[in-house]
Amino acid sequence: MIISGERRIDYSELHARIKRAAGGFSALSAREGTPVAMMLRNDFALFEVIAASAALGRPVVPINWHLKAAEVRYILADSGADILICHADLLPQISGGLPDGLTLMVVPTPPEIATAFNIPAALTEVPGGLTDWDEWRDGQTELVQPPLRGAPMFYTSGTTGMPKGVRRMPMRPDQVAASERVGAIAYGVKPNKGQVVLINGPMYHSAPHSYGMLAYRSGCTIVLEARFDPEELLQLVERHRVTNMHMVPTMFVRLLRLPDEVKRRYDLSSLRFVVHGAAPCPPDVKKAMIDWWGPVINEYFGSTETGIPVWHAAEEALKKPGTVGRAIEGGIVKIFRADGSPCGVNEAGEIYMRQVSVPDFDYHGKAAARAEAGRDGLVSVGDVGYLDEDGYLFLCDRKRDMVISGGVNIYPAEIENALIGMPGVRDCAVFGIPDAEFGERLCAYVEPEPGAELSSAAVQSFLREQLANFKVPKDVEFRDALPREATGKIFKRKLREPYWTGHARAGA
Repeated sequence: MIISGERRIDYSELHARIKRAAGGFSALSAREGTPVAMMLRNDFALFEVIAASAALGRPVVPINWHLKAAEVRYILADSGADILICHADLLPQISGGLPDGLTLMVVPTPPEIATAFNIPAALTEVPGGLTDWDEWRDGQTELVQPPLRGAPMFYTSGTTGMPKGVRRMPMRPDQVAASERVGAIAYGVKPNKGQVVLINGPMYHSAPHSYGMLAYRSGCTIVLEARFDPEELLQLVERHRVTNMHMVPTMFVRLLRLPDEVKRRYDLSSLRFVVHGAAPCPPDVKKAMIDWWGPVINEYFGSTETGIPVWHAAEEALKKPGTVGRAIEGGIVKIFRADGSPCGVNEAGEIYMRQVSVPDFDYHGKAAARAEAGRDGLVSVGDVGYLDEDGYLFLCDRKRDMVISGGVNIYPAEIENALIGMPGVRDCAVFGIPDAEFGERLCAYVEPEPGAELSSAAVQSFLREQLANFKVPKDVEFRDALPREATGKIFKRKLREPYWTGHARAGA
């Protein structure tokens, strides 16, 4: 069963919908391998589209529903998708971005999503003259065919240029079983275990997507939170006796800021396995969550390109504060210097890794970019880190984000991890900007919590209590909302580029 607000759908009805959708897709186009695009929030229709596409060997292309017309047009054109399924309220922001010949189907925006995002009622209905997904699907003939393991095609964040589509090779039979084992380790999701899985991250992102679809294939009860809200999450855990969740560190920070009486109000004893990833978690935040929820907090490290090679549990997090884990079954991790030679123990370098249970990939139409990302059969997405004497991986920062100021290497991620713990800070980004004397100096952009009163001096004072003075940004800017990448992460390139116009910067 999948639950969203007060709506529920059992798996028998969902599977019937998927067969009808697959039959309809097949009738529309017989071109196996042609992508089907979707711009959907977490909803029943999202599972229908993903599974129906996979049944035909057609990769689904999840599109970030924050994107606007020109960005959506690029992804549709680059991927070659000939069908787009979109929630009704998202249509205005992509008006003019749809290429000729595209088949568009519209999903009515359900009430719980409309409430969570303050969407006017007029925008939740399918406009006249457009195809209603529910009506179209229910009018199709079922496709009676065993579902395939069709892999989605995710578009990377585009931090250094236009987004790249990650398209995987077909999965071999031995990889199917291995992938399920790795999923059980990293995500804790297993079939026939009576698990109740809460999904609160957007499934246009590869991690919540793979997590949610593993829960679907495992027959778990799935609870969809329309939009993350810390107290509502606690309410949902208690109401539905949630056992498993996928989260990101920012959610931990916001949960920990709840008043103590709110934290004590809800019964969280059903929780068995909470996993987080997507960004480094400050050690004090991790410890505080373990102290509150118990040893149910787990962490993985990977990417769309590599799968999940690295994972660790709460006990290891307490023994190795700051680690993102060590290699699990099928995981390979190596650290290389700039000259291509391997790094020694505790020596920082570029991280190359791979999960062998995940098929290899191409960047769609960009063979040169794929070749540039590889070394010794492994893949780098630009992270810098080191392996300790026990094989545990520690992150320093993104290769392109490292700041060299006066000859000293500074990793902004360390500063961001400290700053996110400051009361009143909702989110932040730290990066290097030109400096006539030192080459680069640190600049911080801060997104305050609503109603918070922050100043540059207060931010700098807070950081000086925790970090060396040379790690404290000289420039601090405040914005009500920071720009976001397709993954939802802060788009540092948009913040950094104006400062570097007319200046040379390595790796920019």
